[in-house]
Amino acid sequence: MTGIVKVGTGTGQFALPLVASMLIAAYGWQTSYLIIGAATMVLLISVGQLLRRDPARMGLLPDGDRKSQTESSKPAETGFSLHEALRTRQFWTICIVYLATMFCLLTIMVHIVPHATDIGISSTVAAGILAAIGGISMAGRFVTGVAIDRIGNRLSMIICFILLILVLLWLQMARELWMFYLFAAVYGFAHGGLFTVISPIVAEYFGVRAHGALFGIVFFSSMVGGAIGPVLAGHIFDTTGSYTIAFWACTAVSAFALLLVLSLRQARPSSGR
Repeated sequence: MTGIVKVGTGTGQFALPLVASMLIAAYGWQTSYLIIGAATMVLLISVGQLLRRDPARMGLLPDGDRKSQTESSKPAETGFSLHEALRTRQFWTICIVYLATMFCLLTIMVHIVPHATDIGISSTVAAGILAAIGGISMAGRFVTGVAIDRIGNRLSMIICFILLILVLLWLQMARELWMFYLFAAVYGFAHGGLFTVISPIVAEYFGVRAHGALFGIVFFSSMVGGAIGPVLAGHIFDTTGSYTIAFWACTAVSAFALLLVLSLRQARPSSGR
């Protein structure tokens, strides 16, 4: 289910660069930002009115299930409390893993087009590379969601990190358009997979009792990395005139995150739940 939901994000990453390019060509970037921002605000507020916490709490059953819904049959929200989770090494390990993850992923998303144009690819074609990443990430999100149910979150994440490290090494050699599109295919899959696994791995290790708060903290940590990475990469480019050091840094950070994932072991709440 997470994989299917996350396909929506990939759809946006696939479509929005193309839409933005057309809007910028027609109206300029300032007006285009206003149009995209206003449309996003209206869409999010409208869709938000349809969301409900849990169908079971509304007395609804899966299609074809005729068993009457009773209070005792509602799924219990078990797992760690917020306080218990914050006291575990595993929780902070996951926070650091996703800080490192978004350091790398958002660095690539912000700088892949400037990098491509810097080596001679036109800006319009380079925007297509970004759109290709979004398109492939849709498949990565769905496939990873299916894989999570079969091989587990940790192994799914390990596979995504291995792909990410390999494709970052490939990026160091990419100089032709086909090489960038091959990069987009592999990177897009890993990118989508790493985004998909974040919520399920928090739920697997800590349950759903405080999932909202724990997921929020993990995602906040990831956005710290996402804020640092692109700025640091831009500074490196301004200083050296190349993205080489920045991309090697992303490779090293990805390898560090992989080692942290390999070190993860299941946590147990102190109360024994």
